[in-house]
This record gives sequence, structure tokens and C-alpha cells, in this order.
Amino acid sequence: MNCGLIIPTLNAGEQFQELLAQISRQTLPTKKLIVDSESTDRTVEVAKNFGFEVLTVSRAEFNHGATRQFAAEYLSKKFPLDVVIFLTQDILFHDENSLALLVKIFSVSPKIGLAYGRQLPHENATNEAEILRAFNYPAGNQIRTFESRKIFGIKAAMASNSFAAYRVEILRKVGGFPSVILCEDMYVAAKMLVAGFETAYVADAQVYHSHNYTAAQEFRRYFDIGTFHAREGWIREKFGSAEGAGKKFFVMKISVLWKKNPVECFSAIFRDAMKFFGYRLGRLEKFLPKIFCRAVSTDKNFWR
Repeated sequence: MNCGLIIPTLNAGEQFQELLAQISRQTLPTKKLIVDSESTDRTVEVAKNFGFEVLTVSRAEFNHGATRQFAAEYLSKKFPLDVVIFLTQDILFHDENSLALLVKIFSVSPKIGLAYGRQLPHENATNEAEILRAFNYPAGNQIRTFESRKIFGIKAAMASNSFAAYRVEILRKVGGFPSVILCEDMYVAAKMLVAGFETAYVADAQVYHSHNYTAAQEFRRYFDIGTFHAREGWIREKFGSAEGAGKKFFVMKISVLWKKNPVECFSAIFRDAMKFFGYRLGRLEKFLPKIFCRAVSTDKNFWR
């Protein structure tokens, strides 16, 4: 397959050079593109040194969905691409076959429109971050259809553009990435499943990716997730509510933390309360002043 690789960037930092070196050693050849939001560090220079083409968008115009769609269209017009792969700047590869293993799943069925890989915690991950990765990214590959919602609920439409690949033809058929506050990957996955296509979780293809969020960061992120679910209510109607998955994760997390370090349970409960409050507030965003939404959101430009 002809594959393109796209990474949105903003001041990617020192680890980014390690990621680009890893990409150069991947066994899957790709056409490489960076779409940069006016970085002020050496991100663009380093990317060019590793053979990446660089597109620049203004920070004010960046959008998680629309910018990725713009980059995908740009790259697919220059090259005859079958698959476009998206990464985020903060991942690291598990091995040199990670990309090849991710793309290989498309040979299983022409109906697979999306594949995303397993995310393992970084070395500095907190216990909570490790548990979240274990919950969302288990061992064992999965092929999902619309019927999978009866088993997985809303998690049937899960995907992550930190490490995901899309069949270009099917991505176009479902309308591509929309302009959304975040969760553009879930939006496309849900669209594909509803349209009768399939998605794949490829546990064999692995990267390192995790975040040690503070309670305030959790609140802001989940406010944005709530906003997405409020504006794309059809996903909850088709696949079920997000609260069900949240409850399952909470029970799993507390049971694991209780065995590892009971003291952490108290901070975990507080962070989950902040997540829930942020999510529910985001669901009410249309009733809230824009100035308030902009103040609490992680994406200030979305509210301009």
C-alpha cells in the first residue's frame, strides 16, 4: 500500500527528534508531512532535517479535525495514497515494525476503514496513567462493526489519532474529519461503523504514549469531551452514553490502586470527580457564556 504519514506539531520539544529518528528506521516506507502551528522552537528545522515536508497553519486556525483533513487532502493530492497515518508529536515507537503492523490489518478486509494501535505508558507514567492505558488498550486485536456497540457500547467507536491509520477511500466516503473541538477520531470511527464499514484495534502495533494530567487539566479536557458529545449527540444515541465506560474504568482503577497504594485512591476519586463535573458542564455548553467556555476549555481558539 502507498502510505502517507502526518504529524500535527507545536513546539514539539527534545523528544520529537527521537521520534523522527525512530520513523526513519520503520520498516514501512511513507510519504512524510508535518503540519505545524507556528512553532517557536526547532520543530520545523528538525523535521526538515529528517526529510519531512512542512506545512504551516496559524495557531488561531488550528482545529483537531479540520487541520488533519487539510493535511490529508494536501498529501493525497501530491501522491497516490491508499492509507494515511496520523501520529501525535509525543509518542515513541515500541519497535521498528509498529507502522507496518498497523497498516497490515487493512489486508484482512477491504471494509476496514480505520485502524489504531496499542498505547503503552511512558516510563514516567503515574499508576493512574498506567491503569488508563491498560483499560483502553488491552492485549488482543479486535475487528469492530456497528453490531459491536451491543458489546462495547460507545467504546466500539473508540480510536486515537495519536497512532491511527485510515483507508483514504473510505475516509472520503464518510466525509473526512470535521471541524470539532476534539475527538475527531471517534467521530470518523462512528461514521464508518454506521455506514457499514469496519474499524480495527491492532494490539500488535504498539507505541508509548501517556499523560500525567493534574485535576485541573482533567477538568478542562473533559469539558471539551462533554462539548463534543453535546454537539454530536447522534454518537450517544447510536452507541450509548460515555458515563457507562467511565464507571467501569473508575471501578477498575480503584480496585487496582487499593492493592498498589491505597492513599492514591483519594486523589484518584478527586480527579474522577473533576472529570465528571467537567464532562457534565461541557454537555451544557450551549447554555453557558462563550467567555466562560473559552476560559475553562483546553482549546481557546475553538470558542472565538
